[in-house]
Amino acid sequence: MSDELSSVIAATARWLVRSYPTADGVFSAALAEAQARQAVTVAAWLRYPTPLDAALVVVAGPGGARRLDRITGSAPPETGERAEAAGLSWIPAPRDPGDDGDAWRTWVDEVLASWAACLLTSPRLAREAAAAASRGEHARGLAVDFRRLTAPDEYDRRAAPLLRHPDLLAPVAGLHRAEFLRCLRSLRGPEVPEAGAAPTG
Repeated sequence: MSDELSSVIAATARWLVRSYPTADGVFSAALAEAQARQAVTVAAWLRYPTPLDAALVVVAGPGGARRLDRITGSAPPETGERAEAAGLSWIPAPRDPGDDGDAWRTWVDEVLASWAACLLTSPRLAREAAAAASRGEHARGLAVDFRRLTAPDEYDRRAAPLLRHPDLLAPVAGLHRAEFLRCLRSLRGPEVPEAGAAPTG
């Protein structure tokens, strides 16, 4: 995996964990971060399936967390702009001890955050996406393991109640859900329905 993609994955996972934190201590925080990182990694491997795609991220730029922060209420709306889908008032995000500023936020990828939110709130989509990512070019020669994403145990679920809450993540997941489902269909066939759609047959 390219260093550029690693930076995007790390920043996007960090944004998810900071936006949907756990309150149960260091162990829970580590489990929540592992789940977020696995979700973002699967999303990144699907969205940027080749080293060339990954290298282009650093050229074009991943976009940053600005709109995501407005949606979750951790940044004020733009001048003349209404608060976005979550409808939350602005609450400045607390800084972690030793926080090195906001430069990392420029490496956050909004699309990856949205796709990861889809994965964290849908076990079925998580399993399908992880299987597809495991067959991709980034996974070659690696012993990939996405079990914290696809088969969370009791400790994982307790560690990330906000990070896996469908209603809380809906505004972020909905940003690029349609594009995510189109990507899955292109890899797995037309059998992947919209999340929440009635099964056929």
